[in-house]
Amino acid sequence: MNDIAVLGAGMHPWGKWGRSFVGYGTHAARAALADAGLEWRDVGSVVGANTMRCGYPGYVSGATFAQALGWQGARVTSVYAACASGAQAVNTARSQILAGLADVVLVVGADSAPKGFFAPAGGERPDDPDWLRFRVLGATNPAYFALYARRRMALYGDTPEDFAQVKVKNAAAGALNPLARYRTPVSAAEVAASAVVADPLRLLDICATSDGGAALVLSSMEFARRHGHPDPVRIRAVSTVTPTYPKAVLDLPDIATDSAVAVSPAAHSFRASIARAAYEEAGIGPEDLSLAEVYDLSTALELEWYEDIGLCGAGEGAKLLRDGVTALGGRLPVNTSGGLASFGEAVPAQAIAQVCELTWQLRGTAGARQVPGARTGITANQGLFGHGSAVVAVR
Repeated sequence: MNDIAVLGAGMHPWGKWGRSFVGYGTHAARAALADAGLEWRDVGSVVGANTMRCGYPGYVSGATFAQALGWQGARVTSVYAACASGAQAVNTARSQILAGLADVVLVVGADSAPKGFFAPAGGERPDDPDWLRFRVLGATNPAYFALYARRRMALYGDTPEDFAQVKVKNAAAGALNPLARYRTPVSAAEVAASAVVADPLRLLDICATSDGGAALVLSSMEFARRHGHPDPVRIRAVSTVTPTYPKAVLDLPDIATDSAVAVSPAAHSFRASIARAAYEEAGIGPEDLSLAEVYDLSTALELEWYEDIGLCGAGEGAKLLRDGVTALGGRLPVNTSGGLASFGEAVPAQAIAQVCELTWQLRGTAGARQVPGARTGITANQGLFGHGSAVVAVR
């Protein structure tokens, strides 16, 4: 096994704070270092997950956070993969550790997000699909989420009431998480009474944009044992796969599917392939999981992830939810943190935050939202332009 140790996990509370992303990231980094019982000078490498909204410092986030913490000679790396940036940063850190380039790596992601939905970067870029989908179609992210919801309704008979129950479940978990932005339980009636954003999805079906930060201190297993961590949470697999041609389902930011006239679609969807690669590397299957953190950009998309990570068959996600399997106290809780429904999107931080939640759950320190006896967890999300993201953590 190519395991690495998670020695520390830290976050800045998420919300709309109106401050620099650098402050959120350094706060999370210091919390992770304190959790690991290490000093900043013990870090041999910093990997930053980039933000495209915060000027040049956001494009070189590894160096930005290293400078903010105080130059001490550590190597730096900055990575970007949209919503999968945090997992790319974790994978980069793992590669450096396994290659012997550093014993201890600090991974940091943070963002200061705009009000409303995310817009494309400024300028005229007719060869940029993300720019095109806004300028040509006016297709904001919620429009895509609504297309997925309508697809599920047409194929599987899912209902807006099913979607609302995802929000109810995640809000209940988020109410128990002191780091979440939204900490109030929500009823299905409140979801149904919220404004329609992109039919059939309402305001409470869609995650907000948020400020926030998350950080991890990762190390080799040898370093962990030498420094008083004989049985740490371990990262066993990281999947960063890309799609397989032809793609038969729309994926952000593309506005069309590939032609399948000459080549049949792959046996598994892109999102399903993300988790399959992680399971294969970790030597486990979905039956081994204690919990999962998935990317609930919208309530309907969470149901899709249940199927993509192998918790049930295609079209069975809503039944899994109705049966209480994925709620706290259920057989396999999903989004025990409260998910993006409770946090909102702070893009470079969110895949890191998912690993933070797995870490606390596998340690048994998640408080009122603790999954009893948690031993294995998976994260899953997807970034623009075909960036897969899944992390398997074990104890």
